[in-house]
Amino acid sequence: MRRHPTIDRRRYYDGVRTIPYDLVKELAIALGAVLVIVVALSAVLSSPDVPSATIRSWATADPLDFVTTAANELAGQSTVAQYGPPYNDQSGSVQGLGPIVPQQWLGVHVTVDPPNDFVLQPLSQATVGDDQLATALTSYRAASSDQQQKWLSAYIDALGNASISAGQVVTAPGSYGPVPVLMDRMLRLGRSGGLDALLLTSDHFYQTDYSKALLFMDDGGYLSGLATDQKLTGSQWGMMNETGRYPGQAWLWLYTFWYQIPPYSTASNADLLVVLTMAVLSLALLLVPFIPGLRDLPRWVPIHRLMWRSHYQEMRRRQAAGSSGSPAATPSQVPSARRA
Repeated sequence: MRRHPTIDRRRYYDGVRTIPYDLVKELAIALGAVLVIVVALSAVLSSPDVPSATIRSWATADPLDFVTTAANELAGQSTVAQYGPPYNDQSGSVQGLGPIVPQQWLGVHVTVDPPNDFVLQPLSQATVGDDQLATALTSYRAASSDQQQKWLSAYIDALGNASISAGQVVTAPGSYGPVPVLMDRMLRLGRSGGLDALLLTSDHFYQTDYSKALLFMDDGGYLSGLATDQKLTGSQWGMMNETGRYPGQAWLWLYTFWYQIPPYSTASNADLLVVLTMAVLSLALLLVPFIPGLRDLPRWVPIHRLMWRSHYQEMRRRQAAGSSGSPAATPSQVPSARRA
């Protein structure tokens, strides 16, 4: 004889305390409360919606710094030009800890040639309709490397005393060869926004690799100036909203924290030390269930019992009630008895 499902359900939940619960109502209340809190906090603690920093904004705001950086890139004297792996075969920024030198192990896999990638190639694509630029490029490339360096060295030295007139960089007369024409066109290209696009162009279908544009900008003083103005330097704490595709500074706090304390704050290989530290901590987190001592912390520091105190109180109440008489059948025992 088949039992009535309502009777079976009542017997199954016999002794189990239940209360009415409306999940949709609770969800609606929670979302409404969170929305009110977010709106209130955004009104009080909102961060400025700062426009993206671009090469165009750099060339417009600080043309002298832009031209100086471009000249150093062409001379191969910039930080990126001397960086080393993964960009080139130099060693200026290679970090190691004894025999541990990951940069050299991985080698060059994001090839960047600053003189060509940042200056000559973009200018070559801008020669259409500009005979003076085409002639200057031909003259520069036809010269020996020693002659190129003499022109660039003299021009870079002159930039130390240069001035800005009508938005143009003006230097004292000197033997600079075709370099002034090249730098003038670089400034025009930067201000037009064309350089942003040219440094982004790659052989991939989706143009999402900003490596070259960011490296070029990082060699100048524009980004560091913005960081100082917005109080986002390494010695300052805070975060701001991001308008691009990638997460902002909030998720990086655990990494940037180490740079604020010795020995990381004074080490020349701080980047490698931070990476190794985070690797060790991440590995320790994964191995917590297997590390004696760490895996026993929940027993020694029973925070979970505080969070689940109502559950443990109920369990003690049931145990006390069961010890005074015959133990009541638990829900898991009811189906077994019913099957029997």
